[in-house]
Amino acid sequence: MNGENHCDVEAESPRRRVPRGAAIVAIVVVGMAALVVPTIWGLADRHPANELLALDIVSGVLGCVLSPILLWRPVGGALALAVLAALSPAATPPATLGALQVAQRRGFPVAAATALAGIAAHVAQGLWRPNGGISFGWWLVLVTFGYGALVGWGALAQARRAVVTSLRERARRAEAEQGRRVAEARMLERTRIAREMHDVLAHRLSLLATYSGALEYRPDSPPEQLSRAAGVVRAGVHQALDELREVISLLRDEDGDQDGWPQPMLADLPRLVDESRDAGGQVQLRDGVVDPSALPPSAGRTAYRVVQEGLTNARKHAAGQPVQVVLEGRPGARLVIDIRNPLPERGAASPLTPGAGTGLVGLTERVHLAGGRLDHETTAAEFHLHAWLPWPA
Repeated sequence: MNGENHCDVEAESPRRRVPRGAAIVAIVVVGMAALVVPTIWGLADRHPANELLALDIVSGVLGCVLSPILLWRPVGGALALAVLAALSPAATPPATLGALQVAQRRGFPVAAATALAGIAAHVAQGLWRPNGGISFGWWLVLVTFGYGALVGWGALAQARRAVVTSLRERARRAEAEQGRRVAEARMLERTRIAREMHDVLAHRLSLLATYSGALEYRPDSPPEQLSRAAGVVRAGVHQALDELREVISLLRDEDGDQDGWPQPMLADLPRLVDESRDAGGQVQLRDGVVDPSALPPSAGRTAYRVVQEGLTNARKHAAGQPVQVVLEGRPGARLVIDIRNPLPERGAASPLTPGAGTGLVGLTERVHLAGGRLDHETTAAEFHLHAWLPWPA
């Protein structure tokens, strides 16, 4: 069925093109006839008994018939019409049209050569069929000026067409480039949101895993502690769902403002440490930052995410071990973040929330984009995370 339709389309397409081509040919022939007929009429009025009238009629008819050839073979058609123009003034209108077509569709050297051929043809015409109303010198000047004007007109039309084509291509490329930039910006923003989501949910879910683990492994705890832990788990689940819902709404909104995503700052570190302590973590924070309000917001957000990832990794892979967080820095120097935690003993239980190993990779990229550097190493006794960020004066 599809093959038959394809064949039908191919068979019908030439028939659809023929009327358009025939209409153009008809317009050219009629236009030339409208110029040739008055020319022949004038020649007959001036020389009623001229034996060359038959030649003029034949030349005019041939000129009208050959004019459509200029649409497909402008150079060959223009030269053929120039030969007719050398025989009769009735072929002058088609010959000048040929010179104009060549000037509009070919390069300047070809157009100039065709114009010279037309001038030579009219020189021959003026020599053996002189015009009684004007001298041969002025005849030559007018013919030369006319062909020069046709070449200039055609060159100008070519230049204008090239400029229009160039502008259209430039506009198309600019539109495509703008679309690509918008798509890249949107993708980068979505990647940023996904990274933020990973940081937030990894931290939140690791806290929930810690509390739920306490409920699982300490069922004999006092009812007050069990109720408090269950309440923390419920509240944490609600917070995680709210944050997940907010990010999903941002990702679905193609044109919405994605800067509405809450961005934590360096001043939120005490709250982050308190959450870890409430979950049973032993976190020691030593904040030696001078004038934290002067820290650029981007560096503050990055510093917060570094500490958050360090606490999350410690909670995942070294549960129950103390974590030491040290921050130092001042304007005009660097903001240094140092996080250390002992490794769990051999034979300890596997982590409650095993990680995929991508958190530190994304964190390293985040710090690098902020102009800093992040290093991490695991020794025989501890895990060490060290990062620094630039702090302009």
